[in-house]
Formats: sequence, C-alpha cells, structure tokens
Amino acid sequence: MIRLIASLSVLLLLSGALLADPAEDYADNCAECHGAARLGGIGPALIPQTLGRMRGPNLVSVIRDGRKATQMPAFGDLLSGEQVEDLAAFLKEPLAEVPDWEPADIEASLVLNEDYAPPVEPRWSSDPMNITLVVETGDHHVSVLDGDTFETLDRFETPFAVHGGPKFTPEGRYVFIMSRDGWVQKYDLYALQEVGRIRAGLNSRNIAISHDGKWLAVANYLPMTMTLLSTEDLSVARVMNVAGKDGKASRVSAVYQAPNRKSFILALKDAAEIWEVATDPNAEPVYEGFVHSREKGMVEALPSSQGLFARRRIKIAEPLDDFFFDDDYRHLIGASRDGARGVVVNLNVGREIAELPLEGMPHLGSGISWRRDGHRVMATPHLKDGKLSVVDTETWERIATIRTDGPGFFLRSHENTPYFWADVFFGPNKDVMHVIDKESLEIVKTLRPVEGATVAHVEFTRDGRHALVSVWEDDGMVIVYDAATLEEVKRLPMRKPSGKYNVWNKITFSEGTSH
Repeated sequence: MIRLIASLSVLLLLSGALLADPAEDYADNCAECHGAARLGGIGPALIPQTLGRMRGPNLVSVIRDGRKATQMPAFGDLLSGEQVEDLAAFLKEPLAEVPDWEPADIEASLVLNEDYAPPVEPRWSSDPMNITLVVETGDHHVSVLDGDTFETLDRFETPFAVHGGPKFTPEGRYVFIMSRDGWVQKYDLYALQEVGRIRAGLNSRNIAISHDGKWLAVANYLPMTMTLLSTEDLSVARVMNVAGKDGKASRVSAVYQAPNRKSFILALKDAAEIWEVATDPNAEPVYEGFVHSREKGMVEALPSSQGLFARRRIKIAEPLDDFFFDDDYRHLIGASRDGARGVVVNLNVGREIAELPLEGMPHLGSGISWRRDGHRVMATPHLKDGKLSVVDTETWERIATIRTDGPGFFLRSHENTPYFWADVFFGPNKDVMHVIDKESLEIVKTLRPVEGATVAHVEFTRDGRHALVSVWEDDGMVIVYDAATLEEVKRLPMRKPSGKYNVWNKITFSEGTSH
C-alpha cells in the first residue's frame, strides 16, 4: 500500500510537470511587472527583439536567481527547473500578434514628475557646457558629472536597457534618453530632475533631435514606425508608418539629425530606401512622385506637402545600416548587408555615387572625421577584424588600414587633440585602448588600465584636455586621462559604465564625435 501511494505521488508530480503551461506560469508570476502581452510595464518587454540584445546572465539564470540591485526576484523556489526552462523558451518565442501602438496609446503612457519645479538658472555652479553624462547599464542609472572637477552632481534612474546616445536640446539644458522598450525620458539638467517619460514605441532603436530642438524622432522596430514627439511637453506630433514603395512595412534601423539640411535621415531595415523627413516648416515643396533636388536632377519622393515632416525617399540598391555622414551632411556612407563594403550616397542628388571595400563589418556609426594633409578624412572601426579603415571623403578611396589588437567598437577624438582613441572591444585584448596620431596614423601608445576588463568608449571634456574612458564591467569605473600626456588623472567608480556624452561636444557636433 505504501509503495502504491508513493507511486501515485510520483505520477501526480510528473503529470503536474507535464501539464505545466509556461503561458500560465508567465501570467501568474511575470505579467504584473512585464505586462499581460509581454510588452513591458514596470519591468522590460520580454520579447525576442529585446531579449536578443541583452547582455549578461542568460534568461534561465535570471528567472531562477533574479537580478541583483533590481526589482527582479528569484523564482527558483516557486518553479521547478523544467518550468524555468520552459518559461525561458516561451519568452524567446515571437509574439503571435504584434499590437498596434497608436498615438492614443502613446499619449496614455505619459508619466509626468509631479515634483518637478523648473528653475530659471542651474541649481549648481558648474560650467553648464562642460557637463558629461555617464550611462551606467549595470543598474540602469545615469551619472551627471562636472567636467572640470569630475564630481557627481546627480545620479538618476533611467528606463531599463538604455540604447543609443542621449540627445540634448540646442542650449544644453534638457536631455532625452531612450530605452529598448521605447520609453523616452526627459531630464532637466538645470533642476537635476526628471521631467517625465512616455512610451513612443514597443521596441525602439534610437532617437534624434531636430536642428531647432523642437522635435524628437524615435526609430521603432515594433511597430514599424517613426514617432515624432514635441520636446516641450512630450506630446505626440505624428506617428509615421514606414513602408517601402512596394507597400511592405519596414523596421527603422536608426534615425539621425542632419542639422545642415534641417531634416531627419532614416535608415530602413527592410526596404532599399533612405528617407529624409523635413524638420523645417518652410521646407521646399515635395511634389507627387518627384522633388527638385538641391543639385541638378530629380529625386523620387513620397506624396506629401510643403513644410514640416514632408517626406522624401531615396532609392538604393539594397538596405543599408549604420550611417556615417560627412561634415556638411551632403554624403552618407552606409554599411552593406554582406559586411564587406560601404556604399556612398549623395543626399543632394539622391543616388549612390561610390562603393568602398570595407571588409570585416565596418561600424560606421562610430566613425569620426578630421582634416589631414589638406583633406577631410574619416576613420571607422570594424566589428569582425582587428583594423581601422581611413577614407578620403573627397575621393572616396581608402587611403590607409591601421592594424589593431582586435576588432573594435568605438572611435573618439577632439579638435584640440592630435590623437584619436580606438578601443578593442572584442576578443582576448578587450582590455586594450589604442591612441593614434591623426597625421602619421601610427599608434603612439597602447593603454591597458585594468588587466582583463573590457575598456571602451572615450569622451572628451569641452576643451579636449581630458579623455574619459569606460571600464565596461559591473564593478567598473570611468578613468580620466590627461589627453596630452596620456597619463591617468582620476578613477571614478561606476556600475558598468558604457557611453559618456559631453554637452558641448554633442550640441556643437565637435570634430571627432560621432553624430
């Protein structure tokens, strides 16, 4: 009898495990924070588009053990190992149906800080043009640094999984920060307070601010749109559905500000087109079918009217990602899908004009440019090859290849320094940072500040006297260097600091800063 009861107990346990439904487990344990449709709430969206880009512990261990310094609890005592595995697999499945995210949904998500009180002047005595923001991905915060003393003026919480660089209004007072889940946060640097936040998309790529600071564009993967927000009150100005000429909807890989052109430039993931969207209410008229370009020729355009948010499309041979722009925004280089070349597009005449051999997957979004021997040149790292390519932006020829200790992710420089800095983000030499002479293109020094730690992303102070380097670890730091002597000045403890953004360098499009 005892043996029979034991056998029945085992069968009941097995049947319970077999009947366990990961969707029910999600509804019971996850939906309250992450939303009934897995699209996020207090916690981030749990969909492949978001999870696939998250670094750190794998999903099974996060569900089982939770995440330190977050609100994510451990479920290892509530769910069996098999349930945890099944739940992780369930979360990696695409949604059966992606809901619309209409202007009304976006407006309804708006959350304003009731305690926000805007001051007339900054509530601190630092140089407002020499403020640097440090994005700390370890616990989803941003530190506000005085660029002269390197003291922390504030440290505030951001939405989960910030992606893309923060964007400042032209006077440098307000900054906008975006997360993978499409949340856009507005923060007042004078008040050191959050103004509010709004969810502009369900899965987003980056943001760009217009030349006059009035409009913020949000590039979305889900839904396939570009959301345009008023920077004044975060209200929705327009949601622009994005589709190729054939009518097939396309994700937006990225959106960029083109200040000289008073427009946004869109990279489309699923259509062989580049879009330009006017941010000037007096923009040239866009005619049905065609628009007169600034140079001779006609450019095919979307039907639209003259003025703000008039749209234009430029046909290209294949979709391009990861744009670099020359200094007057007349040309862009986009990376081809095969990761072996760059394609140069003249935005004025609206067509491809050159092709560059850039094998090894160039990371053009981190490209920088400067004057060398009377020519404007640009340099880009490569994600799959230990080298930097240097290109003459007048002849569109690669003039040099600089070998590095491994594939890199970021380049940075400044108009007041003779050097540019290149990290080695991937591989065994991830703890290396090269400093390279802009004239000779020779590596003048290789820094290895923390043995075995990932060292990446450089930002300069307003005057270019100091370079700030991230030690990209959870127990990490920002290291301040003298940009002339290359000697270490100070170490600032941080939680996995990634990007750093100086107000002056960003709002003036300082030379050596990727835009």
